Amino acid sequence: MHDYIAHASGADHQVRIFAATTKDLVEQARQYHHTLPVITAALGRLLTAGALMGSMMEGEDASLTLRINCSGPVKGMTVVAKTDGSVKGYAINPFVDLPLNAKGKLDVSGAIDLGVLSVVRDYGLKDPYVGETQIVSGEIAEDLAYFFANSEQTNSSVALGVLVDRDQSVKQAGGFILQLMPNTEERVIAKLEENIGALPPYTTMLEEGMTPEDIIRRVMEGLDTEFYDPIPAAFVCDCSEEKVEKVLLSISRDDLKEILDDGKPVEVACEFCGSKYEISHERLKSLCEAAGLQYS
Repeated sequence: MHDYIAHASGADHQVRIFAATTKDLVEQARQYHHTLPVITAALGRLLTAGALMGSMMEGEDASLTLRINCSGPVKGMTVVAKTDGSVKGYAINPFVDLPLNAKGKLDVSGAIDLGVLSVVRDYGLKDPYVGETQIVSGEIAEDLAYFFANSEQTNSSVALGVLVDRDQSVKQAGGFILQLMPNTEERVIAKLEENIGALPPYTTMLEEGMTPEDIIRRVMEGLDTEFYDPIPAAFVCDCSEEKVEKVLLSISRDDLKEILDDGKPVEVACEFCGSKYEISHERLKSLCEAAGLQYS
């Protein structure tokens, strides 16, 4: 089963829910960044959240950035997602190794600790929407639910999970985001609370062979549910030599002059996928001249 996002509304459109399986894209991120298990879980949860939240946006050119800046040993993580289900991300320190927590689980909260969760929604207009909230648990799902409630006044239930296998590869990954529309009836809320309260962990349901649609049906049990077309999800990095060149031209003039004076090629690695680009001294010099940046 390839990664994808299922989408449905229910209870006469009082509720919307997005549920995903993201094993392949989280495993791809692990291979790109050589993450140790606790960061595989942390980054995997954030990538899954990004894919879900990106698919909830409208507009072909819209994008979403989730950023965690924290005091824990991971130091921070960044995920960028688009409306088509594509997502990319990285952790500042992918090599964190922590003992299991008191429940015998990977200590994602310990890797993150205190900090700030930022959500940037860019619809291609002049100014993107930026929301921030304090990290309340470090488990990411609870932090996002807190963000939705406090920054966007939207009552939500968020579940995110990554199951790491004994060989450190990703065995299962996925999650759901359920949101209530304004004025949702109390009977609907009560039913959803009952259903969600009885759910096993998300990765347990995937391990049992349940699909995202099956999980949505279980969450929405007893309520009418209307499904929409699923959205494929994938780790996609759109880095290119042209983008690297633009970044180089955007750095400070002093730094650019220092690079040019050095006379050597510049090697730049993409933070998201690790691809390396080498820009020759002659190429960089011609780019500066074309941009009207003259250095003696």
